[in-house]
Amino acid sequence: MAKEIKVPQISEGVETAVISEILVSKGDKIEEDQSVISVETDKATAEVPATSGGTIKEIKVSEGDEVNVGDVIIILKDDDDDEDSEEKEEKETTDKEKDTSKKKKEESERNEDDSDSEENKKDESKSEEKDDEQEEDDENEDEKDGDEKKKNKDTKSKKDKDTDEASSNEVYASPGVRRLARELGVNLKEINGSGESGRITDKDVKKYKEGGSTKSSSGQAKLPDFSKWGAVETKPLNSIKKTTAKNVLASWQSIPHVFQFGEADISGVETYIEDHNEKVEKAGGKLTLTAILTKIVATALHKFPTFNASIDMDKEEMILKKYVNINIAVATEEGLLVPVIKNADQKSIKDLSVEISEIAEKAREQKLSKEDMEGGNFSISNLGGIGGTNFTPIVYHPQVAILGISRATTKPVYIDGKFEPRSILPLSLSYDHRLIDGADGAGFMNWLVKALEDPYEALLG
Repeated sequence: MAKEIKVPQISEGVETAVISEILVSKGDKIEEDQSVISVETDKATAEVPATSGGTIKEIKVSEGDEVNVGDVIIILKDDDDDEDSEEKEEKETTDKEKDTSKKKKEESERNEDDSDSEENKKDESKSEEKDDEQEEDDENEDEKDGDEKKKNKDTKSKKDKDTDEASSNEVYASPGVRRLARELGVNLKEINGSGESGRITDKDVKKYKEGGSTKSSSGQAKLPDFSKWGAVETKPLNSIKKTTAKNVLASWQSIPHVFQFGEADISGVETYIEDHNEKVEKAGGKLTLTAILTKIVATALHKFPTFNASIDMDKEEMILKKYVNINIAVATEEGLLVPVIKNADQKSIKDLSVEISEIAEKAREQKLSKEDMEGGNFSISNLGGIGGTNFTPIVYHPQVAILGISRATTKPVYIDGKFEPRSILPLSLSYDHRLIDGADGAGFMNWLVKALEDPYEALLG
């Protein structure tokens, strides 16, 4: 039985991907774990390894195709295929030798019968002349029938060709999708593709065949014709943007958000960063507020376990996680990515600084692996480098909370009977109100503020 290579689970929560590159060809011999295709998801670009070794019999996808987890992408030849091929070649050789021998024997027999055939020809000629007249009538009738059949066949072929051209011209679809459309009798020109750059997917074809509409799959209200008021330009969303749009919409609709705001005096933290940044740089990282807050949040998640949980409404239970993995939002040219720092509570600020620097660089170069994106419990999004006083980040499902960091500003603070200039950091906490009450949210925020202003008091208190 032929072996199949299928699309694996590329990343947590990701069910579809776009084929960005095919790394092998039909007939290639590949080994197990060898990369065969490259795919692009909303989170990263990843290479898919072969689950078995062998010779490629068929490649089922093309570059640009949208595939689902579990779809067959490559079929490998079975071991029996090679044996059958060898047996077939041996049989063909034997048959060829037999045919050659038979031809030589027949030629010899014909030479012996030549003398007898001369006499028979004279007797047969008279009979043949009588039959010729009848054969001519039959041939004329056959030619007439043949012309009629050929005409019908040409007409049918032209009709099929026209139908196929009407279904394939001016549409963006892979050969596999075109074949499916022909099998189902669907005209691709009548379908608006939901894939990247308007590409028509197999789901679009099946949905159209079932009578569904693919023209408003997002469910949003129909947009007006903006070109009536001036020049416009349209650009297709990349896979990261598309999936992010779907995920944040789903999170916003399914999670009842509550927002908590706070301010922390980070004057002492800024001094700490200045004093220790050189040491961290020598280790290959950069000491930032994000790294320090990652360590503080990791500690807070042990003190406030409901922030390190998920909620299962089907089973009516919460899942409390005993490990601390924190997502760090990274802005890239392709869109927002949120790689994960694993076991953040077990690492020093220096280690976290180095790891955050490395994983942010991988994200910007689109080199994140499946493991880099999985298993996060809590997210941190720092917009301080860009600006702004506050924002309300959306919780990343199935998590229950996210911390937003804005830009610190210098403000006068009344201390010991006088005003002093202090660096004040705005913090925004979003959380799932199904699991976290307002009192818990305020308590979590207050603890973060205290840890930033006086870490010893927070840790000891």
